[in-house]
Amino acid sequence: MRQSLVVGNWKMNGSIQRNQSLLDSLKENIKSVQHAQVGICAPFVYLRQMSELLKGTQIGWGAQNISHKDSGAFTGEVAASMLLDFDCKYVIIGHSECRNLYGESDQLVAEKYAKAQSVGLIPILCVGELLEQREAGETENVVGQQLDAIINLQGIASLSQSVIAYEPVWAIGTGKTATPQQAQDVHAFIRQRIAKQNAGVAENVQILYGGSVNGSNAAQLFSMPDIDGGLIGGASLKANEFLTICQAAQ
Repeated sequence: MRQSLVVGNWKMNGSIQRNQSLLDSLKENIKSVQHAQVGICAPFVYLRQMSELLKGTQIGWGAQNISHKDSGAFTGEVAASMLLDFDCKYVIIGHSECRNLYGESDQLVAEKYAKAQSVGLIPILCVGELLEQREAGETENVVGQQLDAIINLQGIASLSQSVIAYEPVWAIGTGKTATPQQAQDVHAFIRQRIAKQNAGVAENVQILYGGSVNGSNAAQLFSMPDIDGGLIGGASLKANEFLTICQAAQ
């Protein structure tokens, strides 16, 4: 049976002092979450702080992106192997902001995914459609193409060592949220598409929902049969609300 997972994505937010307060509060209360996995993906500059404050807790941590290269003359980039120095478990790959603001292609996302797995990190693969794509009835085509890029490069079995996050781009940071049934429909499509190639992988892969999840809508979203938790943006910056979301995933 799949275990639920809730991962906070801090995006480009944080400070040493604010992080300390937030993480101290989470550590103090995280034992109330006994049947769901919890993770946080922070900006690179805070990974040492994360590793120091979260070591020995049930909270895993990771980064928000990596380079598709091992090393070299790539100023400003961070290699997957570097994250191991901070005991990272996760790395977000292909977030919609990276795809749509910075032009990351499906192929580049697949190469980053492969690099993450090559060093033992768990990639959190983000897939999802723009509003105009949904309105044009292209949701399944877009998400399917994003998945196929991974499968074609790494194989279907690689998904058993990853997490998938469905993020409808039109519902990220907009206050709009897909209805539980809308989200479930796409999650079911993802699982069914994987099942056509490997039923075992499809049954066990965690598929998270990311799109303005908050303390008031989390329980209803997570009650859907193919939604295994959430990738949480702004709400992960508020300890009490993030804990409420984690508790809803149990």
